[in-house]
Amino acid sequence: MNKKRIGVLMGGWSAEREVSLRTGEGVAAALEARGHRVARLVWDQGGPGVDELVRDAGIDAVFLALHGRGGEDGCVQGMLELLGVPYTGSGVLASALAMDKLKAKEMFRLHNVPTPPYYVAVRADLGELEEVHGSFGFPCIVKPRREGSSVGVTKVGSLAELASAIERGLAFDDHVLVERFVRATEVHVGILAGRVLGAVEVVPEGDIYTYDAKYQSGRTQYFCPPRIPATRLRGVMNLAERAARALGCSGACRVDLLVTEGENEYVLEVNTLPGMTPTSLLPKIAAAAGIDYGALCEAILDDARLHAGLPSAEERAAASRRRPPQNSEVTFEDEESLPLARRAAG
Repeated sequence: MNKKRIGVLMGGWSAEREVSLRTGEGVAAALEARGHRVARLVWDQGGPGVDELVRDAGIDAVFLALHGRGGEDGCVQGMLELLGVPYTGSGVLASALAMDKLKAKEMFRLHNVPTPPYYVAVRADLGELEEVHGSFGFPCIVKPRREGSSVGVTKVGSLAELASAIERGLAFDDHVLVERFVRATEVHVGILAGRVLGAVEVVPEGDIYTYDAKYQSGRTQYFCPPRIPATRLRGVMNLAERAARALGCSGACRVDLLVTEGENEYVLEVNTLPGMTPTSLLPKIAAAAGIDYGALCEAILDDARLHAGLPSAEERAAASRRRPPQNSEVTFEDEESLPLARRAAG
């Protein structure tokens, strides 16, 4: 993309707000260093809405640095489609599917993408949890249905722990997923514009890759490339590509997988707006592929576009200039002659 005015949208209302601000500042600084005119659009509670921020900035495209609910789930993407402003990342449907862990798993199963066994729990299940859980077994993982960055995720080993973990998960969502714990190597695959960049193995201090392990330096070891045979790594990356394709993802995304000693691989989830902080995985994967941070930001920006087939803001402005002025006033007499549907709408 030629050096245009870019809005880096960050902040938001989700539990990942602080991560989003770090991502946004890093991206903004990198794009400025590469000659772009950058507007930092910080979405705050009580401040201007996203539509106001975007309109007032007079920008050509939005680099989405939002994470979590409201910014990564298709809501902001839909607004930008209606405004006609190109944006980075996946479109509305792919963003919504990827953020909703239940719907993502249903799509994985439909496309024969292996994912750990699971069931959904709601508050009403707490009173009969022994029957609901049945023979599912322990240990298992409890996670909110629509959160990212491992927010609200707990590993449990008993029915009592399960009840407490579901309660914690319900603080973030009305539904939680209870997922079979799979002892495996955790591998994350980076994809950019439909092309696999590479993969990284993460080894957190504990059994699971928690929020703190992700964003506190020194809490996790990283191996890029992962310490698995090259032939198997190719299979893992192919599976990651299939998972992203099953959800219809585009732009930059990251696929999180489990690789077991028993030659099985499982897809956990697809992240449609991967973090771009100093400890984030996509920049590590890109660096191992010879793409530095600034070049990665530029490549993500180059893929900014609209997905819904609606006219862009520039196209709408051009059409408005060509359209002759019309008198849209309607008198009471005129209104009687309007079709019933138009009268009802008015």
